[in-house]
Amino acid sequence: PMKTLAILPMKSFDEAKGRLRAALQPAPRRALAESMFSDVLVALRRTASINQVLVVSSDHGAQRIAGGYGAVVLEDSDQGHNQAAALGIARALELGAERVLLIPGDCPILAPTELDELMARAVSPPSILIVPDRHGTGTNALLLTPPDSLEPSFGPGSCERHAALARQAGIAGEVVAVPSLALDVDTPDDLATVRATLAATRGGAAHTRGMLSQLLRSQT
Repeated sequence: PMKTLAILPMKSFDEAKGRLRAALQPAPRRALAESMFSDVLVALRRTASINQVLVVSSDHGAQRIAGGYGAVVLEDSDQGHNQAAALGIARALELGAERVLLIPGDCPILAPTELDELMARAVSPPSILIVPDRHGTGTNALLLTPPDSLEPSFGPGSCERHAALARQAGIAGEVVAVPSLALDVDTPDDLATVRATLAATRGGAAHTRGMLSQLLRSQT
């Protein structure tokens, strides 16, 4: 099997989730960001096809949590998500990775079985698998084989942009829907969707579940 590293860029918990300001005060917003990050780390540890997890962050809380889950920690330059992803890719190559999975820290219902299925799909290198968000416009994950086959360009409209970059580079690129990776939490609407999804399912996302039930109790 290919040596696979998951790269998780994480901006400061204090700055995370600014679009939830209308719904949550700063302290619960930070706690929610921490809970989701923890759940993603747990899911990555349980994913058989991932050998190592690399967290790129300048947040000491994130670094401490990452270390606790056995992840390699890399100091971020704080120049944005794409720069953090590029730093992670460079480090992954130094660590001998043959492919990398770039993944966000705010998909708390991430299912290890779905990640293993995604890894099993990978075609012969060079290849790029693009996992869209639930709106189909953003990119929630990139599976790059080899790690430097594409320079990440996250942000609005990035799903189509990543597909176009793959075509320009003459690399096999495919958009692959992964249900548990489609649900990232940026807006109050996303948060409501995650709440409803967790209410309808059992197991997984233990930290986020606990955090959300605590929030509900404090609001009543």
